[in-house]
Amino acid sequence: MIYTVTFNPSLDYIVTVPDFRLGMTNRTSSELLLPGGKGINVSIVLSNLGISNTAFYYSAGFVGREITERIEEYGIKAEYIELTDGCSRINLKLKSMDGTEINGMGPEIPTEKTEELLQKLDKLTEGDTLVLAGSIPKSMPDTIYADIMERLSGKGIRIVVDATKQLLMNVLKYKPFLIKPNNHELGEIFGVELTTRESVVLYAKRLQEMGAVNVLVSMAGEGAVLVSSEGNVFMSEAPEGKLVNGVGAGDSMVAGFLASITKEPEDYEKAFKMGLSAGSASAFSEFLASKEEILSVYNSII
Repeated sequence: MIYTVTFNPSLDYIVTVPDFRLGMTNRTSSELLLPGGKGINVSIVLSNLGISNTAFYYSAGFVGREITERIEEYGIKAEYIELTDGCSRINLKLKSMDGTEINGMGPEIPTEKTEELLQKLDKLTEGDTLVLAGSIPKSMPDTIYADIMERLSGKGIRIVVDATKQLLMNVLKYKPFLIKPNNHELGEIFGVELTTRESVVLYAKRLQEMGAVNVLVSMAGEGAVLVSSEGNVFMSEAPEGKLVNGVGAGDSMVAGFLASITKEPEDYEKAFKMGLSAGSASAFSEFLASKEEILSVYNSII
């Protein structure tokens, strides 16, 4: 079974506002309201690809209840931990302004609620896959992903981490099965600018030397790079298509990779192409990509 964890889920309010003007009343020309948060996005695309999974997340207030209702519509098992104070966040994403976003803070998570999540994760068993993805509330230490990995160490659980800065660096010593920085995040770690696929390879290998088993680097319009556990390097330009909505494209890449590697554990090239296809298909779609959209892109690049 695949499980995802989202500490700071959201409702993503995605709007198009033509000719946006500061200090004036602006009106939308299109609107979408979707459950969000990186782990939840991974769960949705996995479900779209026919992969059963469970989403762990924190829920607070009326927004949290709406997130749960929408998650369950996708056929995902919702394992939420309810918070009595605060409200789950709403993120405003201005699609017509080059990816401009206003993201909410989210509620504080008390220590006892963190322990409640850890007890749920204790039930995972050998062969399970756990995805730790996205930001955490300010009330939590940036060691939380590492703490989870230490707690689950030795149980034979494959752990995927899609995070930035210290959240990512702290987990490397626990040898995560897969990490997925983008090229900007990877460059920020090492204090360099990485704009080509070839330039990414050296630094992806450095993260591998620091403990990561597989390193998948997304590069938006430049495509992607995978340095696999077997030492192979796979690179590809981005598939052709029109960018419609970049929200969740990186999460879709993680889901596509996992869906493929779960079915065919030895075929990293196919997993790479499926990840690239899923990420691109979501970027070309109003919503997170459907199975049909992902396979259409996949068939165009093989």
